[in-house]
Amino acid sequence: MSENQNHNPGYTADNIQVLEGLEAVRKRPAMYIGDIGIRGLHHLVYEVVDNSIDEALAGHCNEIEVRILPDNSISVKDNGRGIPVDYHAKEQKSALEVVMTVLHAGGKFDKDSYKVSGGLHGVGVSCVNALSIALKAEIYRDGKHYIQEYSEGKPLYDVREIGPTEFRGTVITFKPDASIFTSVVYKYDTLASRLRELAFLNRKVRLSIIDERPEEKTAEGEFRSDSFYSEGGLKEFVQYLDGTRVPLIPEPIYFEGDKGGVPVEVAFQYTETYNENVHSYVNNINTIEGGTHVGGFRMAMTRVLKGYAEKEGFLKNVKFEISGDDFREGLTAIISVKVMEPQFEGQTKTKLGNNEVSGAVNALVGELLTHYLEEHPREAKVIINKVILSATARHAARKARELVTRKGVMNSTSLPGKLADCSSTDPAECELYLVEGDSAGGTAKQGRDRRFQAILPLRGKILNVEKALEHKIYENEEIKNMFTGLGVTRNDDKTLNLAKLRYHKIIIMTDADVDGSHIRTLILTLFYRYMHELLVNGHVYIAQPPLYLTKKGKEEIYAFNDEQRDIAIAKLGGDNPASVGIQRYKGLGEMNAEQLWSTTMNPETRILKKVTLESAAEADYVFSMLMGDEVPPRREFIEQNARYAKIDA
Repeated sequence: MSENQNHNPGYTADNIQVLEGLEAVRKRPAMYIGDIGIRGLHHLVYEVVDNSIDEALAGHCNEIEVRILPDNSISVKDNGRGIPVDYHAKEQKSALEVVMTVLHAGGKFDKDSYKVSGGLHGVGVSCVNALSIALKAEIYRDGKHYIQEYSEGKPLYDVREIGPTEFRGTVITFKPDASIFTSVVYKYDTLASRLRELAFLNRKVRLSIIDERPEEKTAEGEFRSDSFYSEGGLKEFVQYLDGTRVPLIPEPIYFEGDKGGVPVEVAFQYTETYNENVHSYVNNINTIEGGTHVGGFRMAMTRVLKGYAEKEGFLKNVKFEISGDDFREGLTAIISVKVMEPQFEGQTKTKLGNNEVSGAVNALVGELLTHYLEEHPREAKVIINKVILSATARHAARKARELVTRKGVMNSTSLPGKLADCSSTDPAECELYLVEGDSAGGTAKQGRDRRFQAILPLRGKILNVEKALEHKIYENEEIKNMFTGLGVTRNDDKTLNLAKLRYHKIIIMTDADVDGSHIRTLILTLFYRYMHELLVNGHVYIAQPPLYLTKKGKEEIYAFNDEQRDIAIAKLGGDNPASVGIQRYKGLGEMNAEQLWSTTMNPETRILKKVTLESAAEADYVFSMLMGDEVPPRREFIEQNARYAKIDA
């Protein structure tokens, strides 16, 4: 990291404003970080990195480094101004201790220090401190090195001056409390994905990650690491997301400006695909449910493009109405706004509610897009032709939807004949298993709890929706059965109507082999592209059937990976491991109904993985790369990641 000794104008103890205490964090951690599972664990890192990003937004930091240490503790280092360590008159302790031990205390609450700041929950590093068994804060400021350590949020000693230094910045090292979190093992890919996203959103800031855990070393014996840096920001973000799609214009369109005190950045590109991929951010927060900034962008796109198309005579031969959706099909867009006091709403509190932002985005995009179309007539013609093509396809898709509706497929009370429904009518307790194959489906029907578990067998591999026109999707028998069985319908604006959702748990249960993984990915692609709300609202799960049955005499132990198998063999075999019988399950159909129930379907003993959207943009890229037409990016992805492939329990 770069070393510098700049002064720290306007950022002292007086800038640290205290809002409330820290008492409740350890008692109710989920209220502050979302949950105490994997998501909450990783959120601790994001809170610390957000502090460093705030320094970057204020123009005082350009390098941030995250290290996963051998014991799964985390170190975050930046070259910002360093947290103030001078005396805080109101709290009668050092400003560092105030920041680290008081909830909602920090420079971001003083508008003179930071104009805007990141962080979804706004709880800051003090929350991380409270939920860590150990935390060490090292400050390099004004030529001096300071340190203070904490345990469970309590300081172990006053701030100490260690000695002189030429470095400037902050290093926070913390170890999450294993008595609070269900897991304290960090996932490299999850952290790397967020750092990549932040690099695109904050151009000219380098974000690095290094994994120092011995068990995660590469085949060459090296630590896994990545460094993310973007000179072009959102334009490069769009190009990254469209890496496996064919663009229609030479390079993404980029707008930047300030309207009504709201800084707005927008980049977008049209491709040959059929989906709309709009990703939005507020102060670096991924607003996966959209909000007013997305609404403003869509209004401007529809208004300006439609006006231009009518003025230039492109629509004179079109026999049906062009809708707003038609202007967004095949569109990849990134919208990033900075809001001083964002208001969030929605199911996951990631939907922006500030009304003034809609007008700001609408005005900026409308003004600059109008200029762009006038100055780039060739690109404008390509875009409008794409819109007309999309409108024609939508017209066909609507007819297909109306046809299946009239036939009672998507909008009727009649259920698919293959569906074995449950007796309960309370969606909150009902589960639907989407099962690979009729054979496994039959076994699941025998082994289930009929009161709350329903089974829908799927024949073979469903249609790959990533490469299909929308009206083809509604003609696919397996997909129609899923829509009907779930009780959901697609609205004209392409949102999913969940009012009659019949099951709040949708569990994908496939074989633990390559074909099973492919089928699972096809189903997830369908959900991501056409039933997005199911993922956002946390309704989708993946069942984890065992890979092995180890047996000696009447004693049996199921194993979900090779490591568990070896432990089971050692436990059953003692000094004679050869005496242990091992059965490897190639598919669900190899288990009888009782085995399938006890290992994979019994809520008391089963393992389910909840499918969440930590990064909608990264999910968009992965689905288009894995399921799209372009082979080279898929091959490169497999080659790069095969060495890290594991079967998680």
